[in-house]
Formats: sequence, C-alpha cells, structure tokens
Amino acid sequence: MSKPEENTEKKILNKKLKDVEISIPIVYGNIAFWLGKKSNEYQSHKWTIYVRGATNEDLGVVIKRAVFQLHSSFNNPTRVIEAPPFELSEAGWGEFEIAITLYFHSDVCDKPLNLYHHLKLYPEDEPGPVSIKKPVVVESYDEIVFPEPSEGFLARVQSHPAVNLPRLPAGFTLPPPSAGSYSKTPTANKLDKWAGSTFEISLQPVNALMKSLEISTSHWFRLKQMMA
Repeated sequence: MSKPEENTEKKILNKKLKDVEISIPIVYGNIAFWLGKKSNEYQSHKWTIYVRGATNEDLGVVIKRAVFQLHSSFNNPTRVIEAPPFELSEAGWGEFEIAITLYFHSDVCDKPLNLYHHLKLYPEDEPGPVSIKKPVVVESYDEIVFPEPSEGFLARVQSHPAVNLPRLPAGFTLPPPSAGSYSKTPTANKLDKWAGSTFEISLQPVNALMKSLEISTSHWFRLKQMMA
C-alpha cells in the first residue's frame, strides 16, 4: 500500500461519527476473605480489587492499563496493571479508599478516567460469627459512554461482548469484524474458585448481579463531560 493510500485509510478510520455513542458497562469493587486462624494483627484478610465487564467480559479491547493507588503504608503503593484482567490482590487489616485510574487505547480516548472505591473487609449487620468461607463483596456498576467514536474504534469493537453498539447513522455500514474471539476475564474463575458454591457471579445478567450482591453505589458518568 502506498503512503497516500495509507494516509487516506487513517483519515477514514479516525473520522468521528456524529450522534453516535458506544457504551461499556463495567463493574469495579473488591472481594475479601477473613484469614481465620492464619490472621494476625497486620494481616487479617486477603482481598482483590478489580475492574471488569458487567458480566465478566475482558475489557482489554478498550482499556490499555489500570493504576491502583493503595494506602501509603503498602510497599510500592502505586500498582500498574498493563494487561487484563485488571485486578490486584493483597493482604491487610484496614479499610481505605483506593483510587483507580483507567487509561484507554489511543483510538478510544486520550484522557484517563478516575474511579474511587472504598475497600471493604468486614461485613455489616450480619448475625453469627465471621466465616473464612463467606466473602465480603462490594461492587459498583457504571457505564462508560464514548461519544462520537472514530470509525476505526467502532469497527474494531463491533463484535466484542462487553460493548453496547449504537444504532448506526443511515447509510453507514461497518466492515466485517476482524478474526479472533473474545472471552470472559479470568477474574470470574478466580472468584468462583475462592468462594465455591457460596458465591456465583460469573454469568449472571447485570440486573441479577446488582440484586444478589446488593451493590453499594450506582451512578453514571459520561466521558463527554470529561472531554468538554
């Protein structure tokens, strides 16, 4: 392909689609387990914080990397995850707020998105003794909306299960999807393995997920407001 042809193709792929939005439902939060007899004054729980698709889809098609900012008492409190699954596991005794910064691929958005999650280790208002088998789960459901996506971005993610595609403008057609398959993030398998039959999350639809886990916070944000 000649250079003028390459430049023409790039212009087409970078062309913005007016009155079109792409939405990505996500869930972010943490799961924590009490260590029982193995706990001590410095490490009472093991926990994992994560960002994933609303039904455990791999978000690597949109997110390039995630940065988790832990409490300053941790060694290397700024943790960078360069590939999915975007999750981080640690052990400790205290609850604190974790800042999560998501960086997107270059054809998606050039500005990062900041999220905040309060790490939860201890169950609230639950009768009976604490069990090492029953996890504490706190999650938030959100939807990232990308207004006026490029044709290249839309074509690249058109067959991805994590992406809600819009109604396309009249006369616009997408090229055939690229070869390849998308899968669920390994986070789902990890959670199922940890919790056994007491915690099933991997394939539940979003509404059932929000009901069964009693998600603590539900709010919506739009990148359009960030990019203004």
